[in-house]
Amino acid sequence: MRSSEALQAAKVYRELLKAVKKHIPKEDAKKRFKEYVTNEFRNNSTLSDPLSVHHKIKLARDYTLLLNSVHHHKDLLFSYNIAVDRSEEMKRVLGKSAASVGLQLPDVYQP
Repeated sequence: MRSSEALQAAKVYRELLKAVKKHIPKEDAKKRFKEYVTNEFRNNSTLSDPLSVHHKIKLARDYTLLLNSVHHHKDLLFSYNIAVDRSEEMKRVLGKSAASVGLQLPDVYQP
């Protein structure tokens, strides 16, 4: 692997790990995913064919984009209240509204 490809691979590797850390919610899944990504990059560090190196880097970049895009899409769904459970969101909004006029929402009894 040439030095420019190594720098590009390192950049993509960092971006992918950041996306995994930010967007994978469960710690055990996050740990397994990080281990998988690390092992894939280590196993493919000895590739000498420029075409296969380019393909692997593109695959990692595309997966980073997918993770970030899915998270962004989910945020948009929450912001527009589409197809999501809105009860927690409504409690938060009502709590903020009540607090802005000096009131506090009562705790709801749950048997």
